[in-house]
Amino acid sequence: MNIEETPLPGIGVRRELRLATGRRVGVVTHRDGQTELILSRIDDPDACAASIPLSAEEAAALGSLLGSAQLIAQLAAEQENVSGVTTHQILIRKGSRYAGRPLGDTQMRTRTGTSIVALLRDDDVIGSPRPDEVLHAGDLAVIVGTDEGLAQAALILQSRL
Repeated sequence: MNIEETPLPGIGVRRELRLATGRRVGVVTHRDGQTELILSRIDDPDACAASIPLSAEEAAALGSLLGSAQLIAQLAAEQENVSGVTTHQILIRKGSRYAGRPLGDTQMRTRTGTSIVALLRDDDVIGSPRPDEVLHAGDLAVIVGTDEGLAQAALILQSRL
């Protein structure tokens, strides 16, 4: 998919992509750091049908929302080519033994042979979380491993205090 970048003199830069419907959706990044989500008109792709100003925090959250789905789809597609390896998502529930503790405390790789490759937290994606990353109730752990290892990982992450 091609992303078109257009300098907007005195304003900033517009980056957009053309959807299968013919519409364009994109982002205008202003020189002063402001960001707008834009949608073109169906009858005139050069005219703006909607413009939504976003704070830096809102833009990052929207990017994470869109990116987390892409990350999981990409992991699932990649694991199809590897026999015996699966990607699984495990919710860290309130009351879990590891909620509020660093990821390294789980000793996940040593105990199960699986790897936590991402954490989905609220609107954020934490890719390749470090052992000192604290797990929170509500986190969705994206884990890669064998079916047996993933079953063990689920038991560990969902064990109660």
